[in-house]
Amino acid sequence: MGKVCYDNGNIYVAQLIPNHEALCQRINQMLLIGYYLLNIGYCAMTIISWQKIISFENLIEIIASKSAIIIITIAFMHYLNIFLLTKFIKKLI
Repeated sequence: MGKVCYDNGNIYVAQLIPNHEALCQRINQMLLIGYYLLNIGYCAMTIISWQKIISFENLIEIIASKSAIIIITIAFMHYLNIFLLTKFIKKLI
């Protein structure tokens, strides 16, 4: 998923910062690294705190709640990145 966002996201970053392809590429690489670090950290914390599974329904419930948490976190960080890039774009150039 991160690689797909990386491949397609460069177009949107390039629209924010026209005529600065190298800067766009570096911003996109930093976003990809942040995505991977967030997922690795979340997986490590989830494995440490994993509850004992007693039924199939319990398994589905735990997986759904853990997936929802990471999706909401990534969505929040995505919108925060968009906000920060659009607000401080002139200072980057």
